Amino acid sequence: MAAAGEDAASKGSSAGGGGGGGGGRRRWSLRGMTALVTGGTRGIGRAVVEELAALGAAVHTCSRNEADLRARLAEWDATDGLRGTVMGSVCDVSTRDQRERLLRDVAARFGGRLDILVNNYTAEDYSFLMATNLESAYHLCQLAHPLLRASGSGSVVLVSSVCGVVAVRTGSVYAMTKGAMNQLARNLACEWAGDGIRTNAVAPWYIRTPLVEGDLSREEYVESILARTPARRVGEPEEISSLVAFLCMPCASYITGQTIAVDGGMTVHGLYLANE
Repeated sequence: MAAAGEDAASKGSSAGGGGGGGGGRRRWSLRGMTALVTGGTRGIGRAVVEELAALGAAVHTCSRNEADLRARLAEWDATDGLRGTVMGSVCDVSTRDQRERLLRDVAARFGGRLDILVNNYTAEDYSFLMATNLESAYHLCQLAHPLLRASGSGSVVLVSSVCGVVAVRTGSVYAMTKGAMNQLARNLACEWAGDGIRTNAVAPWYIRTPLVEGDLSREEYVESILARTPARRVGEPEEISSLVAFLCMPCASYITGQTIAVDGGMTVHGLYLANE
């Protein structure tokens, strides 16, 4: 598997900073690029890994759960179009020394450069919210900066939440971490533009993943979600991963510092009754 990463790292990259973003089909491809996606074995993270790999990137992902990681890597290696493109390692991103080890592994696999960093982890245990949602994203960006700069056109995507844009009943601390991630995207876009690195945030609403299975099993609760969503449905992981992939492509080379809601219209829904 390491050979795929070494091959990708040796090729030219055009993911981020330069004007125009290349020509022809290359503008809509990730071929030859390298990517790190945290939390890539389930839900949105899994969809992002598969989307980036299918578009030609060599992807490294991580998970706290070794059994989940091994099972997912075996599944990808048995899938046409993904075979040999995805690598992984065990990492609890809420722990500083494990984040540092992860970036050392990535640097070694990809020859000291990285085109794409997708910070995806979301804490399931409330006590780890600050460490997992915010501190890990900030620290991984710091650690990855030399590798992204070496690529000449790096792209960072922070998977945030609409809870960082509007008030939702998820708790103030959770919303605070996601709002901070959105601001981090804005600041890094300005600070790192000179290094050819773009930074954006993607803010999902309810997406059908294992994390929200319990909520989506409650009919009354689902109806309250749909009542606030003009599209009248919850989203699918692939509807997040497609935007993440687009933001990493050369065709998105002039998009930076943005927080883009993927929410079926929820964040723009004021007083607009569905039956009118």
